[in-house]
Amino acid sequence: MRRVSAAAALAGFLLLAAAPLPGQQPDPFRPKASDESALATSDSTGVLTSGSVDPRVKGLDSVVYQLAPVSRLMVKTGKAGLFGFAGHAHVIQARAFRGEVVYFPKAPARSRLRITVVTDSLEVLTPPDTAEIRKVTAAMRSDVLHTSEHHEITLVSRQATPTRDGFHLLADLTLVGQTRELPVDVLVQVGLDTLRASTQFSIKQTDYGVKPYSGGPGGTVKVADRVTFDIRAVAVRAGD
Repeated sequence: MRRVSAAAALAGFLLLAAAPLPGQQPDPFRPKASDESALATSDSTGVLTSGSVDPRVKGLDSVVYQLAPVSRLMVKTGKAGLFGFAGHAHVIQARAFRGEVVYFPKAPARSRLRITVVTDSLEVLTPPDTAEIRKVTAAMRSDVLHTSEHHEITLVSRQATPTRDGFHLLADLTLVGQTRELPVDVLVQVGLDTLRASTQFSIKQTDYGVKPYSGGPGGTVKVADRVTFDIRAVAVRAGD
C-alpha cells in the first residue's frame, strides 16, 4: 500500500476534471499520449484568457465572494526517469471545499483569498481503472495525506499585487501539516455578483516532506517530484 500511495503523493489538493486517456504512442521511451492528456486539462471550460472588473464594482468599498460548488479544483501528478512510461499519471479532484475572496476595488492590494479543501473528499479520476482508483485513493488518504490527522488543506494569500489581468499572489499552502509560501498568478474577472478566476501552479512533493514514489520491477517506475495544480474558481457575492 505504501508503494501505491506515493504514486498519488501530493495529488491531494484541488482541482477540476480530465478527459479519457487516449491510446499509447508506439515508442515506449517517449511520453504516451495518455500521460500528456492526464497532465493537461481536458477542456477549456473555466479557463480565463484575460481579466476584467465590472465598472459597477469600482465604486464599492469592498465585496465578499464565496466559492461556489461549480468551481473545479484538480491536481495532476507526472512521471520521471527513463522508464517513467511504465507507470501512471494521476488526476485528483476535490469534491468538498469552501473559500472566500474579499476584493477592495479602491485598494486592490488589500484583497485576499482563502480556500479550504476537505482531505477526505479527494477523489482519483485517472487512470480509468476502477480497482486502481480505489487503491490509490485509499492510499493517498491514509498513507500520504493522513486525513485522520490532517482534515484540511488550505491556500491563503499573504500578499496581493494587482496585474493587468488579475493578481500576483504570495500565498501559504498548508499540506500534511507543512506550510510553504509560493507565488501564484491568477487571472480574474470581477463582476458585480460573480467573480471568476483561473490559475495553474506547481510545487515539489519533497518541499512538503513527501518522497516521490520509486518502485515497480527493478525500480523502473518513478513519479515526478513536481505536481501541477489547476484551479478554475467561480465565486458568488455574499449577502450584504
